[in-house]
Amino acid sequence: MEGLRANKVQAEPVTHKGKKGIRVIAPPGASGDNEDRLLLLPVKDFESGTVEAEVSGEPGSGAGQGARGFVGVAFRVGEDTAKFDAFYLRPTNGRAEDQVRRNHSAQYISHPAWTWSRLRKEEPEKYETYVDLVPGEWTRVRIEVDGGNARLYVHGNAQPSLVVNDLKQGSWKGQVGLWIGPGTVGHFRNVKVIKK
Repeated sequence: MEGLRANKVQAEPVTHKGKKGIRVIAPPGASGDNEDRLLLLPVKDFESGTVEAEVSGEPGSGAGQGARGFVGVAFRVGEDTAKFDAFYLRPTNGRAEDQVRRNHSAQYISHPAWTWSRLRKEEPEKYETYVDLVPGEWTRVRIEVDGGNARLYVHGNAQPSLVVNDLKQGSWKGQVGLWIGPGTVGHFRNVKVIKK
């Protein structure tokens, strides 16, 4: 926990599924509109490189019907935290019976302007994809960022699950953070940042 800074989240060390990690949740009474729910790492100047982590996400008790256990990694986070790019997972979509919902298992976003809903409306299917996921289970992710391009790798696969060749905010230096969406209980472990 040393060096980590909570932004609109609560974080504590826990053991989840037999592995030590950090649980991240929204504080009681938090607004559902806050998109910058982040546990910031002590990395201030990440522009290009790799971020690896094991993540686990599931809807919390009392979460709304639309909760999916949103959990991911944000990069190039601005000082005010409202500006960032991120890849995240929707674990409850991974094995849904509805194929369209399955196709929305992994997502790229670029806040504040390029929300998931805007990207889906203006360029459907380009910034999200299917990944086999199980809510609450540990999932390995790796993000490779190089200038205006980024790739999301899941489960240690050699090929990326999601390829983005036009990061919406271009290339600049920022922080790295562990991200959760509304109604989520997120867990993170084995986080590694390698700057290029």
